Amino acid sequence: MKIVEVTDSSLAREFLLFPLSVYRNTKTWIRPLDKDIEAVFDPKKNKAFRSGECCRWVAMDSDGKVTGRIAAFVNKKTALKGNDQPTGGLGFFECTEDREVAFALFDTARKWLEEKGMEAMDGPINFGERDKWWGLLVDGFDLEPNYNCNYNPPYYQQFFEDYGFQIYFKQFTFGRKVREPFHPRLYEKAKKAMENPGYRFEHLRLKNLDKYTEDFRVVYNKAWARHTGVAEMSSLQAKAIMKQMKPIIDEKIIWFGYYENEPVAFYINLPEVNQIFKHVNGKLNWIGKLKFLYHKTFKTCKKMLGLVFGVVPEHQGKGLEGALVIATAGMVQEAYTQYDDLEMNWIGDFNPKMIRVVEQVGGDIVKTHHTYRKLFDETKEFKRAPMQ
Repeated sequence: MKIVEVTDSSLAREFLLFPLSVYRNTKTWIRPLDKDIEAVFDPKKNKAFRSGECCRWVAMDSDGKVTGRIAAFVNKKTALKGNDQPTGGLGFFECTEDREVAFALFDTARKWLEEKGMEAMDGPINFGERDKWWGLLVDGFDLEPNYNCNYNPPYYQQFFEDYGFQIYFKQFTFGRKVREPFHPRLYEKAKKAMENPGYRFEHLRLKNLDKYTEDFRVVYNKAWARHTGVAEMSSLQAKAIMKQMKPIIDEKIIWFGYYENEPVAFYINLPEVNQIFKHVNGKLNWIGKLKFLYHKTFKTCKKMLGLVFGVVPEHQGKGLEGALVIATAGMVQEAYTQYDDLEMNWIGDFNPKMIRVVEQVGGDIVKTHHTYRKLFDETKEFKRAPMQ
């Protein structure tokens, strides 16, 4: 066995295509779009390269057959943010059911990170924001993965934990039927905000997308950038995110809250586009685009993905999450019945307030991921992600 750094297009293709052999008999796996994986490692497309760097490797057996892959990365913006030690990351790990190969890949990533001055590594995580490719699936293998979410074989968990990774935080994906009733407590909490004349709620309108993009950025930076490992979002980044989402945006399921006309909250939902992309086999070429257009036009996607709530600190605890949920429900339960199912993007166990909100919405945990951390000096005290 040997570990080979990805340094040319041929090895990059081996890295890209290796998962096809791991999941060839897994019916619930949905192949990610090739372009989405390639974009992570393209300095022209991934803004994380402005403050960081990454490296990729593939494992090969004596016959030259690829048996695993891994990437490691350092982001100077987040390496020390909220951490007791400089912390890097690894991700895009895939491996045959071979402990020796897995440990060799982990060792390679660790060595590279140590050379970059890191003293710990998180994984599996993304070289970029937390909304993509974050965490190891440990429960919910019978469900299809949502767009840009990790799916993996059950045996990966043993590899990570046997190597010495410990749970830094757990990530819960909640699911529910769209037209099921809500917990009475949610209505009580929402009532406080909805009866306050200072607040108003409205859904996004594509004709004013620039305005909503800036409103999103303002709320995000106040609500999320203060959290451990989350960098502040620039105007350019916000525009890039909205540009990427625009082809799939359903304006009736993205809602904003305002106080005295200032943006203070958002609730972002999207059609769960893996329900469309599973028909294109990872390739968004002209055939894939035709398939995408067909399914979008005929609205075959019946599943919403709740991406994120955001409430600025000074308006937290005032029922805004509930008010946004009720406002959205007024649309999707009555006037606009496009969707049957809702899954919420993962919520960390470090955020019990948001977990309570989602529980009141009526969701159950349908998937669990773990974000692991490995301290290189195991004599140091391990600390889980701080509660928020």
